[in-house]
Amino acid sequence: MDALNGAHIAAWIERAADVMEREKVLLTELDAAIGDSDHGTNMARGFTAVRVRLGGLDHGDVGALLKGVGMILLSTVGGASGPLYGTLFREAGQRAAGAAALDLAALAGCLEAGLDGVKRRGKASPGDKTMVDALSPAVDALKAALSAPAPTGDPARSSLMDGLARAAEAAQAGALATVPLIARKGRASYLGERSAGHQDPGATSCSLLLRSLAATAGV
Repeated sequence: MDALNGAHIAAWIERAADVMEREKVLLTELDAAIGDSDHGTNMARGFTAVRVRLGGLDHGDVGALLKGVGMILLSTVGGASGPLYGTLFREAGQRAAGAAALDLAALAGCLEAGLDGVKRRGKASPGDKTMVDALSPAVDALKAALSAPAPTGDPARSSLMDGLARAAEAAQAGALATVPLIARKGRASYLGERSAGHQDPGATSCSLLLRSLAATAGV
């Protein structure tokens, strides 16, 4: 696979909806420790809503599809995560406007635009114990893959697939790295030093989202 078209994006959302439903208990348990105990339920509800309405979105224009996903998430996820995930997809869609498919460079640009939007919306930076701690290293990994040597050993593996695998691994590592951090944004920041020792639920759901994308691409 060298590029993601509308069908691939739709398959990603379908897979993500399954993953969020399967992992909603984990996400809620993580949120119960430092948040409002609703992150898992909210994420599962939002992605289920997107799945239900996928057929009515424009699959021929990847940008329009991503923006449509963002609008649905914005109105259905709830809590602080709704605006953040809505912004991620809407900003990515804005960058992809009019595109029929996204290659590695275009995808890196879209996710970077989404990351910038999330950082503006949540006023968060890496190290603040938020979804940015998973999304930022994932974007860095995608950008690094642009200049990496072509994958070898598996003729079916493309640079896009390699980049997505790297991004998923970086996002997972970023989520795990939030455990010792003291939250500086969101509901968890009210706990101060007591927020340390807990994995951030937003970074975890972001990691699940990017792992779903990599799995959709077959890596």
